Amino acid sequence: MPRGLLIIDIQRDYFPGGAYPLVAPEAAAEAARRVLDAFRASGEPVVHLKHVWDAPDAAFMRPGTDGIEIHPLVAPADGERVIEKAEPNGFIGTGLEATLRESGIDSLVVAGMMSSMCVDATVRAAVDLGFTATVVHDACAAPDLSYEGMDIPGLSVHGAFMAALADGYATLAGSRDLA
Repeated sequence: MPRGLLIIDIQRDYFPGGAYPLVAPEAAAEAARRVLDAFRASGEPVVHLKHVWDAPDAAFMRPGTDGIEIHPLVAPADGERVIEKAEPNGFIGTGLEATLRESGIDSLVVAGMMSSMCVDATVRAAVDLGFTATVVHDACAAPDLSYEGMDIPGLSVHGAFMAALADGYATLAGSRDLA
């Protein structure tokens, strides 16, 4: 089963000093780097998704800002495909599906940000399209959120989304298990 690594939106705006910092993005990026190094060493394909929020009211990931750039820890190497997207689901309005199919990939290993938005939406879409998915749980990060007057810590948000994905959509693995 040919597999590829899909790195979703590990961009500067999600780190301290960025426009929308997540909880523990550094640790997630370091875990993603371990898996990225393993894929590069084995010669397996790597695809990077980059969110671009090109709207007048965009709060982050705005074109022309430093925050839109892929974080240096997981910066694309020569020959690695970078696909820009405007929606949480990385398959909408992009060539992601065609890129994966042309490369013969039918199994995805996924790392990225945010667990609660783009990772979740893209993994679910991938499985619905017939791909299998393994989510690198420690290579993803989420924000603190609020709901019905409750503050929900980012680690709890992340945990809830990982549990939901593992309940029928994806396999979960740690970065050290894949590196």
